[in-house]
Amino acid sequence: MDRELLAFFNGSNSLFLDNLTLTLTSGLLWVPFYLSLIYIIIKNNSTVAQITLIIGCAAACVLTTYLLTDFIVKPYVARWRPTNDPFVKYTIDIVNQMRETKYGFFSAHAANTFSIAIFLSKLFKNKLFTASIITWSLLNCWTRLYLGVHYPLDIACGLIFGFVVGTGYYRLYDRQSKRMDTPTKKITAQHTRSGYYIPSLYFTLNVLATLVCYAIIYSLIRIE
Repeated sequence: MDRELLAFFNGSNSLFLDNLTLTLTSGLLWVPFYLSLIYIIIKNNSTVAQITLIIGCAAACVLTTYLLTDFIVKPYVARWRPTNDPFVKYTIDIVNQMRETKYGFFSAHAANTFSIAIFLSKLFKNKLFTASIITWSLLNCWTRLYLGVHYPLDIACGLIFGFVVGTGYYRLYDRQSKRMDTPTKKITAQHTRSGYYIPSLYFTLNVLATLVCYAIIYSLIRIE
């Protein structure tokens, strides 16, 4: 079943989609988005301790998922990536000879992005932001299936693990923040339930949309 699902998502005859998935799957593309998230965290919190706690928990989401996935789970489970699996590696579409490391269970991309999406969704408490950042995480997951570097089960387990990690670090943040002597945030029609200024969240979403547009335009330009 995993192989059949992979065959549905993997590859196409479109050079545009080949270029787009390669662009979207690159971590460097999303650096401005990460910086914009740091900006609104700093802008919406008045103490260094609060800012440090939030950024520390967000960074811990990424480090936890990355370290456990790449250094413990993947070597221990030792499940081949589709691009390296002797049963399917000659039957799937491989873009630009991209095969990556030997093992792929479970997906670090799925776990990383979803843990951040869950943590920030719970932190900001804004429906539009939540829908957008979860879509961003799923977009990253799709690129991994298209490129054939993960099976659908790798992605599903990565998402589950990311949800657990993101929820866990948010609970840690919530418990620790209540112990801090921080000023009460202003709550108005322009703020979320957690006190984040809604226009600043829209700024971050505009950055995200701009990066996706850039990826599309760049991918069209690269078609030969």
